[in-house]
Amino acid sequence: MSAPTRILLADDHALVRRGVRLILDADPGLEVVAEASDGAEAVELARTAEVDLAVLDIAMPRMTGLQAAREIARRKPHLRMLMLSMYDNEQYFFEALKAGASGYVLKSAADQDLVDACHAAVRGEPFLYAGVMSSLVRDMLLRIKRGERLPQAVLTPREDEVVKLIAEGSSSKEIAAALHISLKTVERHRANVLAKLGMRDRTELTRYAIRAGLVEP
Repeated sequence: MSAPTRILLADDHALVRRGVRLILDADPGLEVVAEASDGAEAVELARTAEVDLAVLDIAMPRMTGLQAAREIARRKPHLRMLMLSMYDNEQYFFEALKAGASGYVLKSAADQDLVDACHAAVRGEPFLYAGVMSSLVRDMLLRIKRGERLPQAVLTPREDEVVKLIAEGSSSKEIAAALHISLKTVERHRANVLAKLGMRDRTELTRYAIRAGLVEP
């Protein structure tokens, strides 16, 4: 049996931290091993404590969760992060993704979503809450109704195939076999995609694949 995911939990309200900790520690695969009461403390603990995942409140004193996420991503780029927020706000959601978070969980739905979001983050998968998906669809429909031009495809059809398979968890060898191309060609496609999209890893490619409709969330 594998060791539980070690979590750093940051929120400036002790009662909220206690409630969130109860939710997380109730899952045998998760364990809160460090707590912070503000963003600056979270950054320091992310640096010094042995943790696999940081769960950060978006609104904290000294340094916000978004600021802390940016700093943690710079210092420890392989540490997974989730944003926890009371705000059902699309802008905050996108800022969280830009800051390096794997997902955005509403406090009002933490008892339903947070454990799933943590496991998704550890697997390198993004977590999109239902409200933001509805908002994105509404925005797209409004743009179509207004006759606005939607973004053109950034990637080639072959690159889309590679991204889809990466997002579905296939290895480079498996992608090469599925598409009947060489391993070297797969790596070249992957490098081209990352460069075109300005991304750095599988998690970000998965977010793109969901937004582009290549895979289901």
